[in-house]
Amino acid sequence: MMQYLLAVQFDESAPPEPEEDVRAMMARTGEVTDEMKDAGVWVFVGGLQHSDASTVVRTAGGTTAFTDGPFAETKEQLGGFWVIQAEDLDQALVWAEKCSVACGQPIEVRPFDDGSRRR
Repeated sequence: MMQYLLAVQFDESAPPEPEEDVRAMMARTGEVTDEMKDAGVWVFVGGLQHSDASTVVRTAGGTTAFTDGPFAETKEQLGGFWVIQAEDLDQALVWAEKCSVACGQPIEVRPFDDGSRRR
């Protein structure tokens, strides 16, 4: 079994959704998470605060710099994620589709490096 990251791509520049829409989305994503648990593929799930709450740590030449906010200047940021274990990419994509429908956002699917690929 391979592990896959199902990353929610969230557009932080979009206007905030009404609270009732957010509650409905959270209920739908909770149902998908429960379905993953029942199927035995669920490993972990997490939601993230907006990227302006992040701190980037860079080390170079023996010094460390701390910078507030995201490193990348982009409209979409990582908003949350699931970690699942699946037989193959096709099975991971089935789960990613369910996640995308549930949260209404694009989902990036990325396998974890099993150590066989060295850069």
